[in-house]
Amino acid sequence: MDWKLALQIIGVALGLLYLYLEYRANIWLWVVGIIMPVVHGVLYFRSGLYADCSMQVYYVLAGLYGLAMWRGSGSHGREDKQLSINHTPRTLWWRIATVYAMLHTSIYMLLVAFTDSNVPFWDSMTTAMCIVAYWMLSRKYIEQWLVWLVVDVVTVGLYLYKDIPLTASLYCLYSVLAIVGYRRWREMMLKGEA
Repeated sequence: MDWKLALQIIGVALGLLYLYLEYRANIWLWVVGIIMPVVHGVLYFRSGLYADCSMQVYYVLAGLYGLAMWRGSGSHGREDKQLSINHTPRTLWWRIATVYAMLHTSIYMLLVAFTDSNVPFWDSMTTAMCIVAYWMLSRKYIEQWLVWLVVDVVTVGLYLYKDIPLTASLYCLYSVLAIVGYRRWREMMLKGEA
């Protein structure tokens, strides 16, 4: 079996499990979210998607952070208080946009200067948006689903262009599930379930 195909199959299986757990707002999503980046990191490096590859290190670290936040140990020292699904505070949006713009620009410049990437704008865009979305997920902000939707749609085209169609199809599914997940989390938030 071709290495690209094998890594894509494993990555898709882990991705589906991750999506299911995220949809259910299940804390185990963070465990899968720590394992999955290793598989994707190898795939992206071998495919010349260097920013996406480097993102996998961030995903492992963010997975550990998210797990701690969801368990309650990140709640200002009060281990008994767990996060609830909520809207992103309006006061944070300008900060989030600023961080995104700085990340996108920095990653783009690094890709142009130090790699042979033929898609530096799109690779840096999706990478910067992923960093923002993952942080939002760790805080259980419902709008993280909308950021993921944009990432997923752009990533489908990028991965088709880079000839990793199985992973592109996973991101097609991610796009649909971002809409479904947003609705599910909204419902859970209104009912106070998570």
